[in-house]
Amino acid sequence: MSSLPVAVVLPELLDALHRCPQVLLSAPTGAGKSTWLPLALLNDPDIHGRILLLEPRRLAARNVAQRLAEQLGEQPGETVGYRMRADNCTGPTTRLEVVTEGILTRLIQQDPELSGVGLVILDEFHERSLQADLALALLLDVQQGLRDDLRLLVMSATLDNERLQACLPQAPLIVSRGRSFPVERRYQALASHQRLEEGVAQAVSALLGSESGSLLLFLPGVGEIQRVMTLLEERVSGDVMLCPLYGALPLSEQRKAILPAPPGRRKVVLATNIAETSLTIEGIRLVVDASLERVARFDARTGLTRLVTQRISQASMTQRAGRAGRLEPGICLHLIGAEQAERAAAQSEPEILTSDLSGLVLELSLWGCQDIAQLCWLDPPPEINLAAARALLQRLQARDSQGQLTRTGRQMAQLGVDPRAGAMLVRASEPQRGTAALLAAIIEEPPRGGDGDLRSALHRSQPHWQQRARQLIRRLGSRQSPGPVDFDAVGQLLMYGFADRLARRRGQEGRYLLANGMGAMLNSDDALTRYEWLLAPLLLQGSQSPDARILQGYPVDIDTLVAACPDVPEQQDSVEWDETRGTLKAFRRWCIGRLVLREQPLAKPGPEVLEQAILNGIRDRGLSVLNWTPQAQQLRLRLHWAARWLPEESWPDVSTQALLDNLENWLGPFLKGVDSLSALKKVDPEMALGSLLSWQQRQRLDSELPTHYTVPGGSRIVIRYHEDNPPALAVRMQEMFGEAQTPVIARGRVALTLELLSPAMRPLQITRDLCAFWQGAYREVQKEMKGRYPKHVWPDSPATAQPTRRTKKYSS
Repeated sequence: MSSLPVAVVLPELLDALHRCPQVLLSAPTGAGKSTWLPLALLNDPDIHGRILLLEPRRLAARNVAQRLAEQLGEQPGETVGYRMRADNCTGPTTRLEVVTEGILTRLIQQDPELSGVGLVILDEFHERSLQADLALALLLDVQQGLRDDLRLLVMSATLDNERLQACLPQAPLIVSRGRSFPVERRYQALASHQRLEEGVAQAVSALLGSESGSLLLFLPGVGEIQRVMTLLEERVSGDVMLCPLYGALPLSEQRKAILPAPPGRRKVVLATNIAETSLTIEGIRLVVDASLERVARFDARTGLTRLVTQRISQASMTQRAGRAGRLEPGICLHLIGAEQAERAAAQSEPEILTSDLSGLVLELSLWGCQDIAQLCWLDPPPEINLAAARALLQRLQARDSQGQLTRTGRQMAQLGVDPRAGAMLVRASEPQRGTAALLAAIIEEPPRGGDGDLRSALHRSQPHWQQRARQLIRRLGSRQSPGPVDFDAVGQLLMYGFADRLARRRGQEGRYLLANGMGAMLNSDDALTRYEWLLAPLLLQGSQSPDARILQGYPVDIDTLVAACPDVPEQQDSVEWDETRGTLKAFRRWCIGRLVLREQPLAKPGPEVLEQAILNGIRDRGLSVLNWTPQAQQLRLRLHWAARWLPEESWPDVSTQALLDNLENWLGPFLKGVDSLSALKKVDPEMALGSLLSWQQRQRLDSELPTHYTVPGGSRIVIRYHEDNPPALAVRMQEMFGEAQTPVIARGRVALTLELLSPAMRPLQITRDLCAFWQGAYREVQKEMKGRYPKHVWPDSPATAQPTRRTKKYSS
C-alpha cells in the first residue's frame, strides 16, 4: 500500500462506498486524493465498471491523467484517459476517465443511466463551480430514479461539510489528516499607497533573497502576471526562472511551469488560482499569496458579465498555503493583514449565485426538469438570473412561450456549448456550418492581445480553433471540414446568437448603443470605430464606466444584414410628444431592439392610439405634466391620509407609482379629444381622482376629512392638508372664543393644528392643544394684544366667551 496519507483511510473509504450511495472525503493538499486514490479505487472488485473523475479545470485534468497513467507505466489513453473540450484521449481499454465539467454533463445527458460507470468522483468540489453543482444535482437524480447502484464520491481539501451534509444527510464523511510538512504562514498587508504589482514584486524578491527553494506566486489575473514578471526580470538573479501559469497558455509553457527546475536553478511560478488545486507543481517550498482572485459576476439587468477582483476566502488561503508544504517545511506569505484574513469569508461564493444561467436552464430543459425545485441544490439558483436565462433562451428560439424546449433548443442542448453559440450553429445552413463552427471556437477562446477585430481572428489559422471547429461540425452530424471562411455569412450567423449585441455608433470617441439599450465603447484609437454598425459578441461590463467594453467586434453593412435576416427587424407604430410644439406626432419605425433602422411619419392616428400615446407620455414625464390645481392636490392628500387614518375603509392608492400604473382607469376616461399638451392642461385631475370613489366613499371622505371647518365665529375656513404634517386651520383668535377643545377630524382620531391669528391676520400662536393654550400661554398673548388692539375683545375666559369677528363697538 502507498505511503501517501489518503492510503490510511482507504479501508474506511471503501467500506463507506460499499454501504452508501454518496460519500464525502476531506483530504488536505498533497494527501494523494487526486493522483493516487483513483487508481486504488479502480482495483476494488466491488466497484463495477468505469470510474469518472471530474476535475474542474482542463489543465488540472490533463495533468492528473498524466500522473495517474505514469504510475501504471502507461501513456494517457490506455487504462487512464481524459476528455475535455476539443480533446479526447481515451481508448477501448480506458477504465478511468478524467473529465472536465461540461463533458460530465454531456455524458449524463447522452446516457442518463451512465451505462458501464460504477463510480463518479467530483474532485476539488470546494470550488463550487456552476457545472459541478449541476453535475451533483443530475447525479443525485440519476441515483434516485435510475441507478441505485451508482456510487458518488465528493472530495476536496476544504469541503463545506455543513452544507453538503444538509443536502446529503446519509453520506458519511471520511477525513484524511494528511502528511504535509509544516508551513509557516506569515501575513503582511501591502502599503496603501503602493501599486499591487510593485508591492508583490518587492515581497517576492525579498523572500527569494532570504530563503531557498522555488516559489509559487498567486495573482488574480493574466494582466497582473505579465506586469509582475516585467518587474521581477529586473530584480531576481540569473538562476531564477520566471514561469507564468494560466489556462490560456500553450501546453508547452504550462509544462515548463509544472516540471522541476533544472539542476542549479530555481523557478518562480506566477499563477492564477488555476494552481490552487489538483496541479502538482514540482519543487515548491515558498508561496506568496496576493490574497486576491478575479471572479465573473452576471448582471441579470444588462445580460452582461463583469469581472470583479476580490479577496479570497479562508478556504482558498488554506489551499494556497498547502502548496508550500508538499516536499519539505515551507513558508507562505499572505499579502494581507492577519486581522483581515480572519474576517474573510469561510468559503468561496458558489458560482451558481453569480453566473449567467442560460446554459443551466437549457440543460435542465433537456433533462425534462421544468421546476428547478425538483432537483437537490446546495444553493438554489437566484430567480432573477433564472428569469433572465429563460428570456434569452426564448429569444434564441430554444424555448417556446410555454417554457417547452423547441426542436432548435433540443439540438442546441445536445451540442454542449454556450446557448448563444448553439443557436448560431444550429441555425446555420449546411454551407455555413464550417464558418459557424470556427466562429464558435474563436468566441469560446478569444485571442489574447489588443486586436478585437473578429476579422483578424478569422483570417488566422490556429490549430486549437480548427480542432474545436471540426469537433462541433461532427456534433452537427456533418463530415465536412471547416473550409474557407464565408465572410458574407458571418454577420448573419452572429445575429442568430447575438442580435441583442448589434451596436450603432453614437457620437465620437468609440461610443456605441447596443440593441439591448446598453451603452458600449471601444478605445478612441481602435480601427473599428470608423464603422457605424458592429456586431459585438464579446462584451465585458466594466466597474468604472456604465458602458460595456467591446472585446470583440465585427463590422457589418446594415442593409446587407437586414436582407440576410429579414425576420429580425420589427415594425413599430408609435405616437409621441413633440416637445417643441406640445403636440403629438405619429411614426412608423423599423427597429432591432432599441436601434432604429429607419422611420417615416404617419397620418393622424385614431383616438385610441392618441389616448395611449398621452398615457405613455405622462408615464415618461411624470404626474407633474397634469394641471394640479390646489383643489386637486388637496383631494389627493385627503385620500392619502384617509388610507392612514381610516384603514377600515378600502381607499384607492394615490401614491405616485400607483397612479402612474393605473392611468388607464382613473385618467383615461377624461382624455377624450385630447391631442396636445395645451388640451391636457384643461383636464381636471380633481374630477379624475374623484372617479375612483364610490358615492358612499365620497360622502364619508367629505364627512370625516372635510375640506372646511366652521369655527365658533361662524366662518367656514379651509383645512389645509399636508403631505408630512397634520392638517392645519388658520383662524383669527377671536373666532375661536367659546371653543374649549381642539377641533378633531377622522372620527376624532386626528387633532387639527390651529394657527391662531391676530385681527390683522398675523400669526400669534400654533397649537394642537387649545385647552392648554387658553389656560396658559393665552395670558401673555392677552396682555400684548390689549395694548396693540384695544378696540378688540380680549376676554379673561376665552373658552367660554362669545366668539366675534368684530371690534368692541360692533360686538356689543
